[in-house]
Amino acid sequence: QVQLVESGGGLVQPGGSLRLSCAASALSLDNYAIGWFRQAPGKEREGVACISPSDGSTYYADSVKGRFTIFRDNAKNTVYLQINSLKPEDTAVYYCAAGLWPFYDYDWANQYEYDYWGQGTQVTVSA
Repeated sequence: QVQLVESGGGLVQPGGSLRLSCAASALSLDNYAIGWFRQAPGKEREGVACISPSDGSTYYADSVKGRFTIFRDNAKNTVYLQINSLKPEDTAVYYCAAGLWPFYDYDWANQYEYDYWGQGTQVTVSA
């Protein structure tokens, strides 16, 4: 049974950093793209980053470029999201998701391209 388990969320002050983890089981990172999404209260879920399975290409939302870094450790079957220079507007539940690559039109931020989802981890940025 495929499982994605996120961890690493928490309460952090503005300007701080967090590293989120997405541990995958019964699923190979050689075939699945892993995306990170977030959903803030009252807002729609949005894609923030994705890493492809083939060459490890990475994709980012404009709002997080330069602050978020997605990377993977194939030996651990885990994908990470390093978040730096956190802002209050980054407060959200962060989810990782897996989908067979390539996506139609390489639309990595389309949540409907993803087949499996984790349960989410809360990130709160507040002084």
